[in-house]
Amino acid sequence: MIIKHFTDNDLYKFSVMLAIQKLYPWSYVKYAFTNRGGTQFPEGFAERMREEVASMADLRLTQEEKKFVKTKCYFFDPVFVDFLEGFKYKPEEVTITQQGGELNVIIEGYWYRTVLWEVPLLAIISELYFQMTGAIPQDVEKKAIIKAQNLSNLNADYSEFGTRRRFSFDVQDKVVGALQAHSGEYFKGTSNVYLAMKYNTTPIGTMPHEWFMYHGAIYGYRSANIKALEAWVDVYDGSLGIALTDTYTTDSFFNSFSLKQAKLFDGVRHDSGSPLEFADKAIKFYEQNRIDPTSKTLVFSDSLNTTTIQEIKEHIDGRIHDTYGIGTFFSNDVGVKPLNIVIKLTDVKVHKKDTEYLKAVKLSDVSGKHTGDNKEIDLSLRTLGLL
Repeated sequence: MIIKHFTDNDLYKFSVMLAIQKLYPWSYVKYAFTNRGGTQFPEGFAERMREEVASMADLRLTQEEKKFVKTKCYFFDPVFVDFLEGFKYKPEEVTITQQGGELNVIIEGYWYRTVLWEVPLLAIISELYFQMTGAIPQDVEKKAIIKAQNLSNLNADYSEFGTRRRFSFDVQDKVVGALQAHSGEYFKGTSNVYLAMKYNTTPIGTMPHEWFMYHGAIYGYRSANIKALEAWVDVYDGSLGIALTDTYTTDSFFNSFSLKQAKLFDGVRHDSGSPLEFADKAIKFYEQNRIDPTSKTLVFSDSLNTTTIQEIKEHIDGRIHDTYGIGTFFSNDVGVKPLNIVIKLTDVKVHKKDTEYLKAVKLSDVSGKHTGDNKEIDLSLRTLGLL
């Protein structure tokens, strides 16, 4: 059994789950697995994966986990925490098939429930693949300690974001332990709620792309960023205040980011495109709106390593507070090629009884990396004046 703990999941999945329950409890959606790296999965992989998914039906929030969530996740109301205590995964929401080496995974159901599947499913796919191909991790703790020391020497605030594409739970567990022990004040926490509890650190995360994708599909692409951020504020009232910028391109985001939102949100997160250009755009935006950039935070989370972090820090040069969410570089730097895999929202309905799904898409600051239905991508690009 790969997923052994209910909170072996990223914080942002629970935070968006609460927002969905409060605002869109009837919404019905589909997600789909995308194998960006073209990995060929071994024979029998789908059957093994179905067994792993079936075992998740037995997961429950323990009293220890509940106490931790109530203490650390102060932005979750007691009704939601009690709901999590009674939540049960439904394996029938996940359809897994395999043709040759090609793996297909579809998730379908009420959005407030299916939102929790993405991260553990990706973690299962990655760990199971390395199990079945006989891969053995090398120098896990040694590498993590060196990275922790290097990042401390750079005075870089950072968090561990590696659940989705980790080599294994055991590797991520050892990495988080090593980072905490060897980074001092610079290690700020982990996205993984269970590991945050185990190592008595802070669970880190705010909002995902799917939150904006849903609003774009339902309300239109010109309104998507505004509607998504206002809805987030309605739920969290200023908590979890790092806004994700690139669902419909960063330029589109800053064009719609209002003065009120800019003052309310603590900062913004970069997840695609040039981090140096992003930093300059963000600083310029704050300056033009008469906001002191040093009062805000930029979170960088796209394919980071020690070298790229050093480049970003040197470029920013103290003009704004910078922090880093580091994923695969921590949790799957063990001598194998990590899988390049994602699960994305693809179809949405306001209500299950609606006759047709609406397509959900994600653009990118990198040309050619847009995700979703091609016709809908074209529509979103034209609507936003990006063609």
